[in-house]
Amino acid sequence: MNVAGKKAIVFGGTSGIGLATVQMLAQEGASVVAISRDPSKAMALPPGVSLKSCDVRDAAAVNALLTELGPVDILVSPATGGKRAIGPFVDMDLDGFKGSFDKLWGYATVVRHGAHHVKDGGSITLVTGSPAREYPKDLSALSAVGAAVEAFTKVVAKEVSPRIRINVVSPGPIDTPMHGQADQTKRAEGFRNMTKSNLIPRAGRAEEVADGVMFVIKNEFVTGTIIDVDGGSLLS
Repeated sequence: MNVAGKKAIVFGGTSGIGLATVQMLAQEGASVVAISRDPSKAMALPPGVSLKSCDVRDAAAVNALLTELGPVDILVSPATGGKRAIGPFVDMDLDGFKGSFDKLWGYATVVRHGAHHVKDGGSITLVTGSPAREYPKDLSALSAVGAAVEAFTKVVAKEVSPRIRINVVSPGPIDTPMHGQADQTKRAEGFRNMTKSNLIPRAGRAEEVADGVMFVIKNEFVTGTIIDVDGGSLLS
């Protein structure tokens, strides 16, 4: 797909991987709408990019927004949906574990309503993470949610084919605002410890993940696929 002149919607498009994707789509000539749960916290968007407010956990709001903005050619959602539960599962608050699945419910809502507004030949892209198949200690919620999203995507790819393509990009540790560590020295140390055994021993950049998103958008021979942008963490 040549994205020039195409209409794109990016949920979670105002920071991190979503923002990097918005920037790349805009640079290549797409008409882009960035969606944020809290637009007041939005970082600087490229000229010409529209900004809308919506929480992916609100199905009625997602449906209304997509009905307003559709039809579209490109639909991307790296939006996390809510908080992530971390720690040993046997000691974990189960409400926190359940809350981590807001990411799955958010993606399901975007795909459920968005598929009806994506044009023939269009593309949907979701973002998971290496815990879906790496199974790191203390990340049971992230592993379970990511695996569910990836299985969901493969099934939906069969259902919407050949009209629409749907894929997943799965990052490893990425240095984005999601990590939230204000002290840059501690942040850098945390990433060094997290990635020291990876084949590429550093944190990735949002732009490197967005490159993977752009690949699955533009390559019309890819669907139902998981693209790993993980620095070799799955092999380490």
